[in-house]
Amino acid sequence: MTGPGAREPRTPAGSLERPARLRPGGRVAVVAPSGPVPEERLRAGLDVLRGWDLEPVVAPHVLDVHPALGHLAGADRARARDLTEAWCDPAVSAVICARGGYGAQRMVDLVDWAAVRAAGPKAFVGYSDATALHEAFAVRAGFATLHGPMTAAGTFLSDPRTQESLRATLFEPESVRTLGLETARALVPGRARGVTLGGCASLLAADRGTPHARPSARGGLLLLEDVGEEAYRLDRILTQLLRSGWLDGVAGVGLGSWAECGPYEEVRAVLADRLGGLGVPVVEELGFGHGATALTVPFGIPAVLDADAGTLTLDVPALR
Repeated sequence: MTGPGAREPRTPAGSLERPARLRPGGRVAVVAPSGPVPEERLRAGLDVLRGWDLEPVVAPHVLDVHPALGHLAGADRARARDLTEAWCDPAVSAVICARGGYGAQRMVDLVDWAAVRAAGPKAFVGYSDATALHEAFAVRAGFATLHGPMTAAGTFLSDPRTQESLRATLFEPESVRTLGLETARALVPGRARGVTLGGCASLLAADRGTPHARPSARGGLLLLEDVGEEAYRLDRILTQLLRSGWLDGVAGVGLGSWAECGPYEEVRAVLADRLGGLGVPVVEELGFGHGATALTVPFGIPAVLDADAGTLTLDVPALR
């Protein structure tokens, strides 16, 4: 675990160090920092990665289930050790989460962040519960990451566009500089520039008050989505982010999917009410998160959000 005297980056929303793109034959580690992983879906996802001419390596505890807490993929320390060891293996070019669920918050402080920083940036891919890790990689390591589909996730296995978005980002990042589905439209019109950050709104709210939390989203382009949160609960989550001052000075907001959150007109009313007063551009249905199609969006990259055009355009490719 990181020692008390170790220096840790604490930036609000600055550009982060980009990892290198993947090459054919590259080795990628699959880890399970959160919930238990269905073995059949994991095998199917590994086959997709092999079809991209990658060599997936499954971390030792990926198929574990906690003996008492069945919502966890094994013990916290084991899950943290898997992530640390995969990151510090010089033969590994990328680390991809197997699935979300819950549990990343329990293990994030057990990761050896000093060793992670020393090993340098790599492509990290995940979403949902992995939001806690995206924030940690940004604040505690200074690395850009990829909010993208996970190896055993249903959308990754079933949706070709989701697969292609991740594949192109990993291998040909210059080809996916402009992001956004055809559904994207302005909730609040305008155009804004900033550095991308975000993830699950509920996880970002849960991070407030923890020792290594990002102090604010000031100057950033905040990308938000969530799953299974009814409209009144989304109201509470966004209100917490507002009341804590975390949204003060945010440059713009991009909204993804709100799967299983109830009728979208009710969700949309909450989003407009809570975010409309920020005085910044807001675009909805950009196409990332838990929806039927989940585009890969990078965090820690300078970009322009054009709400009227429904696009997020990166200043530089997500990977070097």
